[in-house]
Amino acid sequence: MKEYTLCYTFDNEIIIEKLFKESNVKKEDVEQEVVEKMNQNKYFIVKNDQGTFKIDSSLVRFVRIIDVKILV
Repeated sequence: MKEYTLCYTFDNEIIIEKLFKESNVKKEDVEQEVVEKMNQNKYFIVKNDQGTFKIDSSLVRFVRIIDVKILV
């Protein structure tokens, strides 16, 4: 398994999300999945340690994978 840490940047806020994927999934595949999710849906849900957030896709200014960890 791999743990991907995504950072969603807004005008005045940053939300961090952790995604868990199989070990054969590449960083580019995760990036593509996130972009498609944002293009296909007006809103999407992000869950993290601070709670659950309903995010308006049009308000996201920048998305970045800031960390990838291989879990054993």
